[in-house]
Amino acid sequence: MQRTVFNNCCLSEPKRLSPGITVCPFRATMNKTKHRYDRIARYYDILEAPMELFFSKWRREFLSKTTGSTLEVGIGTGKSIPFYPENVDLTGIDISSKMVEITRKRLRKHPRPNTRVIQMDAEEMEFADNTFDTVVTACVFCSVPNPVQGLKEIKRVCRNGGRVLMLEHVRSQKKLMGRTMDIMNPLPLHIIGDNINRRTYENLLKAGFNPEQIEVKNLWLDIVKLFHISNSN
Repeated sequence: MQRTVFNNCCLSEPKRLSPGITVCPFRATMNKTKHRYDRIARYYDILEAPMELFFSKWRREFLSKTTGSTLEVGIGTGKSIPFYPENVDLTGIDISSKMVEITRKRLRKHPRPNTRVIQMDAEEMEFADNTFDTVVTACVFCSVPNPVQGLKEIKRVCRNGGRVLMLEHVRSQKKLMGRTMDIMNPLPLHIIGDNINRRTYENLLKAGFNPEQIEVKNLWLDIVKLFHISNSN
């Protein structure tokens, strides 16, 4: 009997490992992404420091709009935590166990009530449908191997009438810039698993969000964007 190793994230043909065993390509890529972020976890904040000169301001602004039970997908080292309103009940998930360890250490040093951090795959969340009032991402969907599946999961766990807030960098729609990002993409993808040419708006539509539900604000050129999405299931 042939055995297939995959889950509901697998939307393409499984890859054969050896006679009788195959594996979902997205699952293999997710495992690779996990190992990459485990490897760089201790250096992550240093690597991100130049970007944070700009992103921390945008992060503070859009996280101030979170309410109720909130999920942050890809919480990383927990640098977003201080920016949440005090009355928000916060759950953070990350694929990297090393990132989760760093965030938990940060919370032990600077406790925040009603906060929990869990290692979990964004493409296969273990939460029930309609769990959260607000779902947040910040520069996460550049590294989710199957972004459409991850966005479907966000739509599923966000309550009907809830909100999805996403601060993401995307592929430029300008012809020359977009093509340049396509050419350069293998470099950051190989090093840390980041895609710089993701088409996040199009992926939101593929995941089942309607155009009228999505508000988009350009923060830097047409590359860094804030997505404000009203969810309806």
